[in-house]
Amino acid sequence: MGIASAALALSATACGKSSTDSGSDTDSKAAKAAIAYDIGGRGDQSFNDAAYAGLKKAEDELGVKGSEAEPSEGEGDADKVQRLTALARAGNNPVIGVGFAYAPAIEKVAKAYPKTTFGLIDDTSKTGPNIANLVFNEEQGSYLAGVAAAKASKTGTVGFIGGVEVPLIKKFEAGFSQGVKDTNPKAKVLVQYLTQPPNFDGFSKPDLGKAAAQGQLDKGADVIYAAAGLAGSGSIEAAATAGKWAIGVDSDQYNQAGLASYKEHILTSVTKDVSDSVFNLIKSVKDGKPQTGEIRYGLATDGVGLADSNPAYKKMTDVTAAVEKAKKDIVDGKITVKTAP
Repeated sequence: MGIASAALALSATACGKSSTDSGSDTDSKAAKAAIAYDIGGRGDQSFNDAAYAGLKKAEDELGVKGSEAEPSEGEGDADKVQRLTALARAGNNPVIGVGFAYAPAIEKVAKAYPKTTFGLIDDTSKTGPNIANLVFNEEQGSYLAGVAAAKASKTGTVGFIGGVEVPLIKKFEAGFSQGVKDTNPKAKVLVQYLTQPPNFDGFSKPDLGKAAAQGQLDKGADVIYAAAGLAGSGSIEAAATAGKWAIGVDSDQYNQAGLASYKEHILTSVTKDVSDSVFNLIKSVKDGKPQTGEIRYGLATDGVGLADSNPAYKKMTDVTAAVEKAKKDIVDGKITVKTAP
């Protein structure tokens, strides 16, 4: 979606008349909230859909009027600034950028709209009195996925696919690899990144994920974990078609309608409570006590975790027991999970 059409979509979904930050009172602004999606947009069955679930919950439970804005392909920071500015100008509060790519834009727009709270998911590099940094211990959830993969693997070879080789995704790799090796020191972890920045197609192109997974399957991997947004759906398809295990990410992908054809082969998913982080921020603004600063979601508070929706996973008592022990050891401080490979 181009910037012009995005602006039209915004004007169509936003309620009430536009207002500047200086003119609206808190109550009228708190009745409207907006999210600007990351690469892949809504419908990615993963990260963006989790954010939307939080907005939808706020609409249903808090009576908030939600607005959404989709990214455009190949956009830069200027496009994000324009999108966030349009959302703030329309009276939305909070305005939430889904993903670290919004950091520079949020830093700039937050200064222009000091009475609006801005949520920045997955990034702590930009701070301010009206910025809430919503971050997660992805490495902890990924460690549990590594434990599950090592226990479920019959070949001793498992795969990790990262969408784009950036520090955030390397946290997923680090935790997963550590979990695998701590569980089975002889196991082999195949690692592949789909693209390198500034090319972020690795978060949005399922065919890239599918090809990478096929390559790992050909090398003997029988469990593949992908942290790649929409591109991860391709890796799930490849693993399922081969009759092997896939591990989902961000959302409980076993329960995602778009992946229903492959759900029996989605062993588990590393979940991030993006939904509640969005809802909690919206509620804090509506309650007149807006969250700011770093708000971290970790294993101890179920901010990250491992889904158990697949009945097949629940029946693997040796796997689930190992995962539960690892979770307890992390929470108790007996295991420190690395954040870089």
